[in-house]
Parts: sequence; C-alpha cells; structure tokens
Amino acid sequence: MSTVVIVGAQWGDEGKGKIIDYLAGEADVVVRAQGGNNAGHTVVVGDKKYALHLIPSGILNPKTVNIIGNGVVFDPEGFLKEVEKIEAQGVCTENIKISDRAHVIFPYHKVIDALAEDSRGEEMIGTTKKGIGPCYMDKVERSGIRICDLMNREVFIDKVSKQIDKKNEIIEKIYGGEKLNKQEIIDQYLGYAEQIRKYVEDTTVVVYEAVKADKKVLFEGAQGTLLDVDLGTYPYVTSSHPISGGFTVGSGIGPNMIQEVVGVIKAYTTRVGKGPFVTEQDNEIGNRIRIAGNEFGTTTGRPRRCGWFDAVMVRYAARINGLTALSMMLLDVLTGFEQISICTGYKLGDKVIEHFPACLETLAECEPIYETMAGWSEDITQCTTYEDLPENARKYIKRIEELIDVPVKIISVGPGRNQTIIREKIYR
Repeated sequence: MSTVVIVGAQWGDEGKGKIIDYLAGEADVVVRAQGGNNAGHTVVVGDKKYALHLIPSGILNPKTVNIIGNGVVFDPEGFLKEVEKIEAQGVCTENIKISDRAHVIFPYHKVIDALAEDSRGEEMIGTTKKGIGPCYMDKVERSGIRICDLMNREVFIDKVSKQIDKKNEIIEKIYGGEKLNKQEIIDQYLGYAEQIRKYVEDTTVVVYEAVKADKKVLFEGAQGTLLDVDLGTYPYVTSSHPISGGFTVGSGIGPNMIQEVVGVIKAYTTRVGKGPFVTEQDNEIGNRIRIAGNEFGTTTGRPRRCGWFDAVMVRYAARINGLTALSMMLLDVLTGFEQISICTGYKLGDKVIEHFPACLETLAECEPIYETMAGWSEDITQCTTYEDLPENARKYIKRIEELIDVPVKIISVGPGRNQTIIREKIYR
C-alpha cells in the first residue's frame, strides 16, 4: 500500500498543484475528494501553464487515472469548459472518472450564492459565488441531486423540477431576484448528462481496488486547512473538509488506508478574503512578496494578502492533519530580503498563546511574536539539492522544521517541475 495525501497547511493557494503534478508522475491514481471549481491549481510544464479547477492535477500525466470523488460538488458546465480548454492545449481527458455519488451544482445554487453574499453587506465572507456552499447545504439538508440522479432521465426531471420550484421561491421572496426558467435548466442539464456519461463510475470501488492492489494513490487537496468548515477560521471558510480526514469520507476509503500526509506550505503566509491574519504585512514588505510570488488567485484573480510565516498556524495544521512531511513552496520569493521573520507565538495582552484559537475575536487581538533571521541574496532557482541552497536558506528551513516538528521533505525553488528539491522519498 502506497497512499499519499496532499493538504494545504495554511489558507490555501500554497502551490499544491505543482507538488501534486510532480508526485502524479509516479502515481497510478490521483483523487479529488472535496470542494468544487472554487479551487484552483496552476501547474507549469515547460513553457505551458495549465489552470485546473475541478480536474485533478494528475491529468497532465497520460497514464494516471484521475478521479473526481464523491465528496466533490460537481459543476457540469465548469467541468466541460475545463475539458475543452485543456484538450485545446493537447491534453487527453479520457482517463477522468467522476463519482456517481457526487452532488451536482445547478444555476440556482450560483444565483443564491451570489444573492446571499451580496445581502451580507460588510459581513461578506468572500465566497467565489460558484454555488459551492448552497450545493453543500442541499447535500446536508438531504435534498441534493447526485450524478447518479442526473444519469437517470425520469428521476432527474422529477427531482430537479421540485428543487427549481423551491429555489425560485427563495430567490424571489427572500432575495427579490428573478426566478429561473425550469425547462431551460432541465434541457441544459440533460445535455450535460450525455456529455459526461462516459466519465461516470462508482469511484469508491476504483480507489479501494487501487489501494488493495498496492498501486500508488495520490489524494489531491483543494483549499487549505484553515478553510476547513469545522477547524478553520469560521465563518471565513469553505463548505467542506480540506484536511486529511476529509479524504476518507470524500473518496470512500478507511482512515487506515492513508500512509503519508504531506502538508504544503509557502515559505511565507497568504490569505484571500476577510478574517484575522496575525502576520499580515499590509505594507511594502507584503507588496514585495505579492509581486515576487505572483500572489493573485487562480480562480478569482483577486490579490492575496501577504505576510511572514506563521508557525503557530502550521503547528495547528500539523496536529489536526497528522502531517508526516512538509513541502515548502516559493522559497525563492524570499530571496533578497536582508532579514526574514517567523512568527513563533501569539501575544494576547500579557499572555503568550501557543495554540491557534477558535474565536476570531481572540485571533484578531493577537499580536505576532517574531523571531528574525538573516536572509540571503543568492539566486536559488537553479539549486537541485538541499546542499546547493545558501546557508541562511538552510537555516530558515531547519528552524521551521524545529518549530513545526515535521520534516521538510520537498522544497520548491521555482514554478517548473525541475525546480523541485526532493530531500526524502514520499511514496513508501
């Protein structure tokens, strides 16, 4: 058995796509198990850049089976557009499998998502307005429509007709919006059903059999630990579980089938949207990091908030995910800083906080306790081994390992596949 989970150990956007693509070169199966096309991974291969949202990053490796698991909320329109785009880039999409248990996103989910977000005014949570949250709401309310329903014409028409009627009432009576055309949605989605039918399968069986056959299975995380609906900075979170435990439910395997859990971190910290950010640098330092790291959202294009590395937050992520390894991304972005700061604890009044608090009001009052280290000026983008890195870069990595108590097994020094330092083998 050789199973590896990749999770974001910060607020998402850590560079998981590159590591997933790199590890997928050895993987037989790559699995997405939560979220939807609100996620975004950018993968660079040679001089080509691929922006992936629903499709697993293993798609760029022709021998890899790519699974969209039962825990994903599936937007057929977004999926088909993504297929069209990457096929135009010369990528084969025949090795994609979509779970027949995945829930389907409909236009009413997107409309309600946007109307609800706009109605919050200053209390907006920063949703991408792609219908993710409302689709998960239907799932939990037990009124959702799954892929297996979409594959059955009569069942689908009956279920979606009832849902459109209910959702039109919400749209009109609660939000004052315009109701949706029922027949247009039915016709549109019946068309989607035929286009995606060839991909649909019971993916829980595919994943289980791959694990039992001792194949290399890579579980691809979307978003990040601090966006988990239970354990993240609620309510500024996503609607699913982007932590290691979410993969067992979202792909249909037991927790004892997961061996390695790799937490992907940036060498600094970023966040999109609102909410407390203890190490944020809303100044020239933050802007310098943003420009050097091209910190703009893959899905939304929004500029990301930037700050120094937060060890308190990543220690929390290591604990709740059971991290066995770290993959440090974008180390090259810090090149040129004379001094680099690491947040080792939080100060709350006259107290030192060592554990990440649940209450956002408490978190907002926390001040970072910084440890400052000397930076480096050498270009590291051509380094191929850990020993090639400047001494101060190695000291920075070592200090983070000490603070998190998890080894940094992978280091990225640039966007390309060949700009990756592997210190220790990931697959067992």
